[in-house]
Amino acid sequence: MSSAPSHGLAFTDRTVLVTGATAGIGLETALLLAVGGARVILHGPTAESTALAAAQLTAAGIPEELLEQAVADFAQLDQVAHLGSELAERHERLDLLVNNAGMMAPERRTLTEQGNEVTFQVNYLAPYLLTRLLERPLARSADSRIVALGSSLHRTANIDWTDLTRSKRYSRVVAYGQSKLALTTFVSTLAKWLPAGHTAITLHPGVAETPIRPLYGTLGRPANEIAETVVELCRPDTEVVNGGYYDGLALGVPGPQVNDKRSVERLLKLSERLTAPAPLAV
Repeated sequence: MSSAPSHGLAFTDRTVLVTGATAGIGLETALLLAVGGARVILHGPTAESTALAAAQLTAAGIPEELLEQAVADFAQLDQVAHLGSELAERHERLDLLVNNAGMMAPERRTLTEQGNEVTFQVNYLAPYLLTRLLERPLARSADSRIVALGSSLHRTANIDWTDLTRSKRYSRVVAYGQSKLALTTFVSTLAKWLPAGHTAITLHPGVAETPIRPLYGTLGRPANEIAETVVELCRPDTEVVNGGYYDGLALGVPGPQVNDKRSVERLLKLSERLTAPAPLAV
């Protein structure tokens, strides 16, 4: 982890949640937000990973009292539901949600215990569920912002409504693009429901030198440089277009399916169904 440049104290007295904050872009983003004065909730898939991330941040000079740990494996929706409910109970107000956690699609099609294609669940269904569960603390902020890390690959992707798990034709690029298209569509739609002064955007911050980089077929930049872009759009004094898709710091053009009314309706119904609690056994 690199040393953090100073951004002033733009995030003083703000409570923020960064998902996937144990490595790469997420860890670097958490560092910059904490340097900016934020109280940062570090999310990771295991208690060991979040403890290590917290230790790295304190070693970099971040006061322990500014850090909180939150654990949930996004491949397990019951853990995501528990985490969302717990955070909503624990925090009266949440000012910033950075939906950063994600994964590169595996070489072979893989299903979760819930029967979802794992990339679609980790990259979309889990952040969808977590965001919905955190609606109340986000609404209690004067000007909350949701920043979801998307991908330029969503622009050439499609959601296969008849074969969502890609059982007939699977490729990691197709699975990844589908998951990021769903995320971008949800965030764009969510923005229309938010209270005045609250914003939600999707951001492709650039290609970082992380495990996902090979999907882009290009060289990646250091994660700390990519995090600079993320944090700039997280700043409460940075004006953004609500519901916008950003390519770096510039407003980009989303894929055509993002604003297609029928696709939006289908996605929302599907998302509610796939994230609903499993019925109790009798």
